Amino acid sequence: MPSVILGVDPGLTRCGFGVVRVDGNALTYVTAGVIRTPADDPIEARLLAVWNGLAALVEEHQPTAMSVERVYAQANVRTVMGTAQVSGLALTLAAAREIPVATYTPTEMKAAVTGHGRAEKAQVIAMVQRLLKLKEPVKPADASDALGLAICHCWRGTAQARIAKAVTGGRR
Repeated sequence: MPSVILGVDPGLTRCGFGVVRVDGNALTYVTAGVIRTPADDPIEARLLAVWNGLAALVEEHQPTAMSVERVYAQANVRTVMGTAQVSGLALTLAAAREIPVATYTPTEMKAAVTGHGRAEKAQVIAMVQRLLKLKEPVKPADASDALGLAICHCWRGTAQARIAKAVTGGRR
């Protein structure tokens, strides 16, 4: 049975999303884009807009797993706060809908997709296009990164699940 992975690149101004269908070893592009919020709107309105956008994606695509970029420290506190808040929304939505969720750092995603954890944005965009056999690159980079997170989970998450099952004999 195919899996559907929703990747989320959290951001308050631009929250990237990408949906990938996985059937065996085959990856299929479903959709990608960004949920945008105006910087001059109140924070609660912006968070609600992102929540509603992510909830609509979950409703439409019924993901079997979510992959969210893990928040890491940045020099710009305002940016990291908004990113952390949106990450929390995505994780809460996954928990509320009982969708298994995993988090990956940007370095983990880049390594999974390009083979190099310090890959540039252009390299990630090019590899996402290549892996999903798309005619055009996925832009903006937030959407491509979200697809990269979904792909990362397909490879890392399923491998981890197989290892866990082998070690525990299927018991959790």
